[in-house]
Amino acid sequence: MDSFFVSVEQRDCPELRGKPCAVGGLSDRGVLATASYEARRFGVHSAMSTRRAMELCPELVVVPGDYQKYKEVSEQVHAIFHEYTDVVEPLSLDEAFLDVTVNKRGMVSATEVAQEIRAKIWERLHLTASAGVSYCKFLAKVASDWKKPDGLFVIRPSEALRFISFLRVEKFWGVGAVTAEHMHRMGIYCGWQLRDWSLEGLTREFGKAGQMYYNFARGIDERPVEPVQLRKSVGCETTFERDIYRRSAVVIELYHLAEELLRRLKAHPFRGYTLTLKVKFFDFTQITRSKTSRTEAFDTMECILPASKALMAEVDYSRERPIRLLGLSVSHAREEHEVWKQLELDFGKGTGQRG
Repeated sequence: MDSFFVSVEQRDCPELRGKPCAVGGLSDRGVLATASYEARRFGVHSAMSTRRAMELCPELVVVPGDYQKYKEVSEQVHAIFHEYTDVVEPLSLDEAFLDVTVNKRGMVSATEVAQEIRAKIWERLHLTASAGVSYCKFLAKVASDWKKPDGLFVIRPSEALRFISFLRVEKFWGVGAVTAEHMHRMGIYCGWQLRDWSLEGLTREFGKAGQMYYNFARGIDERPVEPVQLRKSVGCETTFERDIYRRSAVVIELYHLAEELLRRLKAHPFRGYTLTLKVKFFDFTQITRSKTSRTEAFDTMECILPASKALMAEVDYSRERPIRLLGLSVSHAREEHEVWKQLELDFGKGTGQRG
């Protein structure tokens, strides 16, 4: 979906249409969840502080998010997906992979399926969607962003290697700002330069991710579209109105976070064996600290709060280095009978088109 949250708001509030607007926190400490394309022309983007966004675009209209409404619209979008295939892998409220190799309409062309889905989303929901069509998830994801907003882009197998050759590494799946900077120091700026590196060299530089980058540079991605997604983590975080540095204030906030985390764990439900603390400082630098239990899940206050305090004790903060944000999350779910062992899973190679 194109700028999903704010597009829903513009659809429902005609006075917002054509104006630079965003969904996010309204206070000076707030952060934007998404920004309209009118706002992006000013350099405004998601995850930017509201204060900075207003500096770049004084006319920016910021509205608070209505996540229940967005969830309902997302369900309507997914209902349209399921009219064509049940092999749908959600990535978020507004994004999903669809395998339409065999589809409910008996359509031969994945491109035609994508065109019909986009048309139905507009007809029924009055929202625009962009789609990418290719033979693997990596290229379908890249293609979906290529002609936003309201676009459709196809990367055929015969075109893949040439397309990847000139693709900036920042556009590669799994390459964030830090990894891109590392690649730039190695002289890697686009796909053909990445392809020049050996598997051994990339693995040495990037660990397990090196294999993924090696394959992507060659147009190889054999991951299937997985319609059933197991929840991998549950978490929560809070940005403070004022930076904190006193230990008493930190402990109080950890307690509140632990309470909220516990509420979310019970709501899903979810049992995980790794607790992660996230700390963002006044200058937006960020660290995480984790603790894993082999036997006891982090699903009670008696487990979560002492462990979070212990993790916090490893963090260096002070009046000169106050804390802007704290977060807690639980991950690494497993069955009660599970023992710690490595599993080898053999997935068959897919040959169909995915959109």
